[in-house]
Amino acid sequence: MICDLHIHTKHSCDSTAELEAYCVRAVETGVRVMCFTEHVDHNPNDDGLGFYNPGAFFSDFLPLKEKYQEQLTLLCGIEFAEPHLYREELSVLSKLPYDFILGSVHFWYRDMFASQLVKTGISVEVCYAHYWNAVLAAVRAGGFDSLAHIDFPKRYYGSLIIDQEKLHEICHAMVKNQICMEINTSSLRKNVDEPMPGKDILTIYRSCGGKHVTVGSDAHRPGELAVGSTQAGALIDYFGFEEVIFKQRKAQELLCN
Repeated sequence: MICDLHIHTKHSCDSTAELEAYCVRAVETGVRVMCFTEHVDHNPNDDGLGFYNPGAFFSDFLPLKEKYQEQLTLLCGIEFAEPHLYREELSVLSKLPYDFILGSVHFWYRDMFASQLVKTGISVEVCYAHYWNAVLAAVRAGGFDSLAHIDFPKRYYGSLIIDQEKLHEICHAMVKNQICMEINTSSLRKNVDEPMPGKDILTIYRSCGGKHVTVGSDAHRPGELAVGSTQAGALIDYFGFEEVIFKQRKAQELLCN
């Protein structure tokens, strides 16, 4: 069963895609489960600040869920950035009928996005030193179901610096707070040779008791839907993880992959 639990549409500031275009693409390509996870951003320097409108999203989503109910399992969610910094805002949105909430870290040093850090010459060492601290704060705060693209800077720097001690702390906190690890395949579209994360971090997650993962393409256009799912599936098989989906914020194991 091909699932994609990380998809952006015109309800995210960085996409113009229609929700139904993804539905058509899913039917064509054999994707069975999709979750729309629109960006929710609160950093004042983020282009998405104030963009997301839950009412407008649900007005688009609910008719499609009914229309495609015989062909697709359509789920709704959000990708909430910096959950440790905006806990009250997350609490408010959590009361809406979402199936799934992704947590992510997009801003962590000098209030700059990852691409800005690269452009301004911030070294990869400085970047990761601050980034792992922010991720640790996010998973300790909790309030979300899966951690998106844990090694996010890799997509922009093209390299990874692993802090073993910090990553063990992060993964232990994820397990304690019942936060899944997302295998995010968008890096494969950015000339990186592995998903986010790859085997090194997944080995740490497994050693800390991590068992469950979600898979997401981080698509911003229909042609990116489920791209890289084969590579993600290979990692799941290699480590013996259980791939899960979420319905009404509760994890459900897939019976087949």
